[in-house]
Amino acid sequence: MEIQTVEHNILIAERVKGKGDTWILVGEDIEHPSLTETLEAYFQKTGENIHFRLEPLNSKLFAIKEHEEKVVIEPPKHFNIYGDFD
Repeated sequence: MEIQTVEHNILIAERVKGKGDTWILVGEDIEHPSLTETLEAYFQKTGENIHFRLEPLNSKLFAIKEHEEKVVIEPPKHFNIYGDFD
């Protein structure tokens, strides 16, 4: 059995349309005037030390959360000369 790290992007903030670099954390009403202040607000709220992913064209900010999963490797299939599975 093999273990692999899987990443999940969790939406944490969206840019406010028409207000430049203003962001709002998901589930809150407070506007943060810059991306840096938005990241700081997220750190203060959660205390998590994680990586982030920014989608500037979609005006979204994601937290990248990782966890490990076990990967079950199936044995290779063997066929005889008639194409039957052994």
